[in-house]
Amino acid sequence: MSVVAIIPARYKSTRLPGKPLAQIGGRPMIQHVYESAARAQVLDRVIVATDDRRIEAAVKEFGGEVMMTSPDHASGTDRLAEVARKIKADLLVNVQGDLPFISAKTIVQAVQPLRRNRDIPMGTVCTAIYNESEWRNPNTVKVLMDKGRLALFFTRAPIPYNRNDGVDPSGNKVAVREQRRLWGYRHLGLYVYRRDFLLKFARLRPTALEQIESLEQLRALENGFRIYVAQVDERSVEVDTPADLLRAENYLKRRSN
Repeated sequence: MSVVAIIPARYKSTRLPGKPLAQIGGRPMIQHVYESAARAQVLDRVIVATDDRRIEAAVKEFGGEVMMTSPDHASGTDRLAEVARKIKADLLVNVQGDLPFISAKTIVQAVQPLRRNRDIPMGTVCTAIYNESEWRNPNTVKVLMDKGRLALFFTRAPIPYNRNDGVDPSGNKVAVREQRRLWGYRHLGLYVYRRDFLLKFARLRPTALEQIESLEQLRALENGFRIYVAQVDERSVEVDTPADLLRAENYLKRRSN
């Protein structure tokens, strides 16, 4: 089963223009993402998909593989699907360009469920939230899952709401002031698709909940498709704002020491 990672990268970012080329430790962020993904031995190939010649040039400069795609795509998934039509692969991994230090283990944990179970069309990952401010932050996407780890819903809202305070999202009683209180699960922007499903998914129209939450994965749920959510221990920085960029710089310094 061939597995290819694709990193959608566009220059025009609302909160951080030119984000893929933003410098972290003297190297563009897209290089950090590419090299982090390439460490996952489950991958046969890593490709940057962009519509910007500046990003193309930067990827070629550090020796990465890059494909130019249409500038008219509405989302990274559409860009991913364009590349999927041009290459041979059983599974496509969408590695978001704002995760510069994503671990190889996280990518492996996302891929393995689809390798084991051919009935799963799409997979992603989550990590536990132990910080209340992170749980309440609308920029932190939360996910609810059933007992089989299939997604029930993705949202920017702080869910689940604890009507009976002192019970964590898994139903376990906890002390109200417990330091490691589990508030919920943070969704990370890493997706794995079966090739035929990705091409089908890209043809579906945006849905109501997707547009309300601005979360594309809700399109799959609203159309009745299952998404497997693997829980991982991923603590790297997600870069969406200039402040996140500074945190990424500090994270790299700490990791290097």
